[in-house]
Amino acid sequence: MKNSLKIIIGLFAIISMSCNRSSDSEKKENYAQKNYNKQEATITMRDGIKLFVSIYSPKDVSKTYPILLQRTPYSCAPYGKTEFRKHIGPNETMMKEGYIIVYEDVRGRWMSEGTYDNMRPYIPNKKDQSQIDESSDTYDTIDWLVKNVANNNGKVGTWGISYPGFYTSYSTLDAHPALKAASPQAPIGDFFFDDFHHNGAFLLSYFRAIGLFGAPKNMPTDTAWYKLPEFNTKDQYQFFLEAGPISNLNKYYESKTLDNTSKLNETSVKDFFWQEIINHPNYDENWQKKSLVGHLKNDSSKVATMVVGGWYDAEDLYGTFETYKHFESNRSRPYNTIVVGPWSHGGWAREPGKQSVGNVYFGDSISTFFQKNIETKFFHHFLKEKGDAVSGLPEAYVFDTGAKVWQQYAVWPPKNAVQQTYYLKANQELSPIAPTKNAKPLVFVSDLTKPVPYSEDIKVV
Repeated sequence: MKNSLKIIIGLFAIISMSCNRSSDSEKKENYAQKNYNKQEATITMRDGIKLFVSIYSPKDVSKTYPILLQRTPYSCAPYGKTEFRKHIGPNETMMKEGYIIVYEDVRGRWMSEGTYDNMRPYIPNKKDQSQIDESSDTYDTIDWLVKNVANNNGKVGTWGISYPGFYTSYSTLDAHPALKAASPQAPIGDFFFDDFHHNGAFLLSYFRAIGLFGAPKNMPTDTAWYKLPEFNTKDQYQFFLEAGPISNLNKYYESKTLDNTSKLNETSVKDFFWQEIINHPNYDENWQKKSLVGHLKNDSSKVATMVVGGWYDAEDLYGTFETYKHFESNRSRPYNTIVVGPWSHGGWAREPGKQSVGNVYFGDSISTFFQKNIETKFFHHFLKEKGDAVSGLPEAYVFDTGAKVWQQYAVWPPKNAVQQTYYLKANQELSPIAPTKNAKPLVFVSDLTKPVPYSEDIKVV
């Protein structure tokens, strides 16, 4: 965060949520280091590319533990065998309960080799070792972990929020037999309907986020090789209004690559993700082949799934419900459930104490309730217990934002759900009754040169 500029970004927030969660005391901050050992390794994929993993194993070796794997483009940091995260795993309860927690830099990111691809297309029925995707990388990773990490019980779970949620969904395709449970949380399902496009024109508010995903990387590195553009203005709309044709924005996405000494080269290269967005403004074959959700209904893997999302997720609400829907339509899947709470993007991974969105208050410790009574219960059942379909959780655990209570449903959407149209009345109330022709209108003036009269600050989303 710069002194004069706050960057609030759902995609970036996941870096901190999936890596480090804030704690209230020094005791919490040191728990992982006091109770876990850390090792780092590289795992060779079937095509010879090596992927980097950080492995946190309980110091108590008197029993065996399941493995929990998160694959991420956002880094396994901190790097170094003596450098520990302040919090590991999906939540504090599970960290203290005891799991082998593994983080992996996905292909082409950070300390891993290979070429990165945004939402790498899935390849069904692979013909040879050269045909790789995120499912094959996950399979090879799990295969190495269960064979080489001491004191594991042979069962593996995957989890992740946002982009790591996408990799979690991907892990269920052509899954390794040891993978028993997966929890995609706010997963990207389709880049044209989630995040950058939201089923339409490119979201200008995501412009600064492109560099995070499209700057080329020549070699493994523990240092950020990308740079986000600076606007030098607090009025983002004015910035784009004055920018002129889109070609004038190209200068913000020319990157410098790392050489073999980890120094930046002088030669600039174009950001490949920016070029992809420019070259494919519509939902063409490029985006269609990257879409993951359609494949989830056809796979025969026997992985239990729990999809998690927030009603106020501005980034990946499409991915949440479409992932659940396609998992549910797959009759070979032994177990599938969905959890939706009063959260913004990834909010269930944080505990603010009093849960609210803006000035709307929903209750206290809602995230903690989810972590202890839903998330932990799901993984415990499928990774530490017998793992049958009787998990004790409903098909859908959904927070009613009007009544401000959790509701449980046997099916989702509920059988008695009805679609209702509401109309905005002149007194600014919502009504199910359509206005009459003589109804008093509510009038406002929209100035296209200044459509938003004020804003809190520049935001990327």
